[in-house]
Amino acid sequence: QEQLVQSGGGSVQAGGSLSLSCLASEYTYSTYCMGWFRQAPGKEREGVAGIDRRGRAIYASSVEGRFTVSKDNANNTLVLQMNSLKPEDTAMYYCAAGYNGYCVLDQFRTWGQGTQVTVAS
Repeated sequence: QEQLVQSGGGSVQAGGSLSLSCLASEYTYSTYCMGWFRQAPGKEREGVAGIDRRGRAIYASSVEGRFTVSKDNANNTLVLQMNSLKPEDTAMYYCAAGYNGYCVLDQFRTWGQGTQVTVAS
């Protein structure tokens, strides 16, 4: 069974930083687009970032320039570094794997357990 195990997140003041990590199997990590989406209460799911097999990243316009998605290839770990956080970034964040090796934001077929990110104003 494919598993994506998340860690990180938490609470921070506006302007602060947080990091999320996601451990995947070597096969998943090296084969599929890996990324993140978020969902806040009462809002639709939003694709945040994705990175393909070659390390090319895409971002939602709402986070571009503030968030960075990267891959720790030695440890099959996906990382989302979130800087200059805003209260509107508050949501449950999910690590996810796509349908193939190329990324289309928010086209994910499986995801992790979710982790809460809360940004206070």
